[in-house]
Amino acid sequence: MTGRTIALLCLLTAFGYSASAQSVFDFEATDIQGQPVPLEEYRGSVLLIVNTASKCGFTYQFEGLQRLWERYRDDGFFVLGFPSDNFLNQEFETEEEILGFCTGEFGVDFPMFARIDVNGRSAHPLYQYLTSRDTNPEFAGRITWNFNKFLLDRNGRVVARFGSRVEPEDPEVTAAIEELLTR
Repeated sequence: MTGRTIALLCLLTAFGYSASAQSVFDFEATDIQGQPVPLEEYRGSVLLIVNTASKCGFTYQFEGLQRLWERYRDDGFFVLGFPSDNFLNQEFETEEEILGFCTGEFGVDFPMFARIDVNGRSAHPLYQYLTSRDTNPEFAGRITWNFNKFLLDRNGRVVARFGSRVEPEDPEVTAAIEELLTR
């Protein structure tokens, strides 16, 4: 192991990451109502993990995310929304405000989680895992803005990453989801 890898594992361990993590199912997150959720609950499902923000130019993407959820949820697909305020203070302060906005403005009923950091030393362990070159070399790298999307297969492995400008219902996204749902 390199010094960089050891330092990363020490940091991740401090935030609840297990060095034996093989997929996102090895993590836990707090839902928007404050309840712990082992991501193991989603094993066997296709996931689209998205860092969201309520006051961003891409906030309209909640509509497309909700439509994806409605279209594919009966086939074992979940959108998981992770509100973040890492970019220009574009997220509300409280989970109640976030949830009220998402449900009131966009009718969101896919799983939403508590506000987290997605970049830097305080990034949630899930996002440290998703963005690390050591744990996710093909799709690693900093979150560049709100509404970055990670598509995961039924085994919790990242199979695609889409930037903010890629719409949730872009044909490339829907084709990748449909392919994973047939496996």
